[in-house]
Amino acid sequence: MNLWWTYQQLRSSNLKTRLAVIAKLAEFKHSDSVEPLLFALKDKEPEIRSAAALALGQFDDQRITEPLIKMLNDPAPLARATAAEVLGQLKNSNATRWLVSLLRDPDALVKSRAVRSLKRLGWQPQTESDQKWHFMATGNLNRVAELGPEGIAPLVDLMRNGTPDQQLSAVKALGEVEDPRILKLTLEALKKPDIMVRLAALEILKRIADPSAYDPVERLLGDKEVNMRVAAIATATACGGTRALPRLVRMLKDSSWEVRREAVKALGRLGDGAAVEGLCGALEDHDHDVRETAAVALGKIGDPRGIHALTLSLLDDESFVRNAAYNALMDIDTNWEKTPAAQSALPEIKSALKYRGYWINQSVARLLEQTAPDAPAGKETPPPAEVSAPAPPAATETVAATKKPVGLPPATFAILADLLGDRDRDLRLAAAEAFGQARDKSAVTVLAAAMQDKDAFVSRAAERALAALN
Repeated sequence: MNLWWTYQQLRSSNLKTRLAVIAKLAEFKHSDSVEPLLFALKDKEPEIRSAAALALGQFDDQRITEPLIKMLNDPAPLARATAAEVLGQLKNSNATRWLVSLLRDPDALVKSRAVRSLKRLGWQPQTESDQKWHFMATGNLNRVAELGPEGIAPLVDLMRNGTPDQQLSAVKALGEVEDPRILKLTLEALKKPDIMVRLAALEILKRIADPSAYDPVERLLGDKEVNMRVAAIATATACGGTRALPRLVRMLKDSSWEVRREAVKALGRLGDGAAVEGLCGALEDHDHDVRETAAVALGKIGDPRGIHALTLSLLDDESFVRNAAYNALMDIDTNWEKTPAAQSALPEIKSALKYRGYWINQSVARLLEQTAPDAPAGKETPPPAEVSAPAPPAATETVAATKKPVGLPPATFAILADLLGDRDRDLRLAAAEAFGQARDKSAVTVLAAAMQDKDAFVSRAAERALAALN
């Protein structure tokens, strides 16, 4: 080997030339290569210093350890990481304490290489401080949190100065620490630009449920991000309780259905009657999930003021909304059909006849039957959406024979009379049978006309109803 020429090439201004020389020295694998490679450790370029360190890792030579240990303080993270890696490969225990110091290095690659080399050397953390920094270097932040107050400082540093991913991990870990400082630190995290960090902070604040956190959380209810507003609703409710109610009611008009649904859920959890009016309005939301959730919330609150709107929701297009409304009505009052609120819905039920959807008309028929003054009270009946086909003639005759004569309210009479002319054969049949059960003598004219119905079942039902009037 011509050492003079080798050193001249290592001084070349051409980076590729210097890298090529280092590769040849490593390939030569002779002790004469060590000194030129140690010379290359002082190169101005981190890439050259790193390549020289890697090449030195192939030699079992006492001259190598000290320069590599000094390289652990190199200003370039790449050089520090490479030196840490090579010292681990050499398995020189003299490097252990310097490698331990790299566990606090600001660069993630350097820390990971130090951890790997320490493992090769069989090192185990002995002090609580070493444990803390070892957990931090390995990214095992939950173990840092297990250290309690002692683990807070490094986690805070990571939350403030780390990458967004590191900040997120640090905030989550801080949330596992039982310490009075966590509330203030979590509120600090709530101001971070990264949305995932802020969402994690909201989750922690929801668990802490400290009233002093309400104001900063409440401000996030107006955040431009939908998922931030959704998360903020649950946290604001946990921290503020009924204090959050007015803002939650306003959020029932939010542009996002997810936000509106979450606001409805929160109002249901609060259980305050002040939300009834807003929730009744939510029963008319254009999103069916919001309508269903509103019905459930009204059932939880249990305020009779919700009966009118819930009765109308029994005519909803969606079956799960109708079922939720029915269950809510039963939660509020098992005799809801006989309440003035349910009776007051009759004019609006009649207007629903303009809509000729099958389930709407079926629901109308069932509602009229349920809200009639002479219908049996206190008996749980299936929701209108689940009404089955009309009973066979024999069963209808039995009911009619035992029914006491009672006049129908004018509004109910008018709706049933309209149903006798409906396009839906089942509705005409149900209306005829309802007149028979009510035994209202003023129905003679409309039933006589219904006897001319082209459907034999309807005409026979009208005939039976007329017979029941006598």
